[in-house]
Amino acid sequence: MKILVIAALFFSMLFLQTSIAVEMPPQDAKPLSELVRTLEKQGYSSFVDIEFDDSQWEIKAYKEGVKRKLKVNPVSGEIVSDRQDQEDD
Repeated sequence: MKILVIAALFFSMLFLQTSIAVEMPPQDAKPLSELVRTLEKQGYSSFVDIEFDDSQWEIKAYKEGVKRKLKVNPVSGEIVSDRQDQEDD
């Protein structure tokens, strides 16, 4: 019985380690601080959420009083998608 409990704990820990993989920007990505400064120059402000997912930056920020959801290429800094954020806060 003791061996079964230890085996179950071992496999649980192994599963947790593989399921918590963190996606990182590529080596040649622009620094996030540079991307934020560029977006500020384009009129975006009050950055509420920034995360890296699906190989691009997903950024929630305000522009002209409207909350926007941006997808930004991490290497070029190009805005791939810009739409109004529909989520309730």
